Amino acid sequence: MSHADRTTQDSQGPDLEVMPHGYSNHTVRSGAVVTKSYQGQDVELRCAQEAAALMALAGKLPVPPLIERSASTISMGYMPGVHGQDLVAAGLAREVLQACGLMLRRIQAVDPRVVAGDASAGAVLVHGDYGPNNLLLDPSAEQVTAIVDWEWVHAGDQVEDLAWCEWIIRMHHPGQVSSIGALFDGYGYRPTWAVRHQAMVSRCRYYFVLAERQEPGGDIAVRWQDRLSITQGWSE
Repeated sequence: MSHADRTTQDSQGPDLEVMPHGYSNHTVRSGAVVTKSYQGQDVELRCAQEAAALMALAGKLPVPPLIERSASTISMGYMPGVHGQDLVAAGLAREVLQACGLMLRRIQAVDPRVVAGDASAGAVLVHGDYGPNNLLLDPSAEQVTAIVDWEWVHAGDQVEDLAWCEWIIRMHHPGQVSSIGALFDGYGYRPTWAVRHQAMVSRCRYYFVLAERQEPGGDIAVRWQDRLSITQGWSE
């Protein structure tokens, strides 16, 4: 989930706006301040992880400045830009994906220990939900202006974020699958399909298990079970 220029008014007040593209949490904006309230499993842990990431990555990557944090809420500075999925829908999939690849190289150049503490040899900084769904860009989609939603950040394998970015396109923008090559052009490397596919399946299974733990047989668990099944059936 993320925040972008386009907003809708929240019923809580005339100056409070619900940010679009929020799926798991509740994010609102008041002037130059964006407040994110975490929902679901492991609220305090996810809140702490994102707050730590924003502080550690300030000045290293384009991330929102952290203003304040409680146990389950963080307040951040508003970041300008157009949501990546809106730009994909507007016909700029190749530009967005190339920018995703280029930015991922920058993310992986950051020492993961600054956010994740101890990291095994060869591990990189992993955003955990990387793709156009959590990027803001300039209107031409040439420059990433912000990377948001760091609640799943960890040290891990370099294919994780790359494969998940591809998954976002295959699952939510199937008409743009032919543009996926631009992601690897920007990144500078294309892992084998077997490696990428396994990473997608593993992440879907993780979200399914998480949803099942929260509400066995609930709507979210069923949704992730369906997505896992669909992902398992993909071929390049």
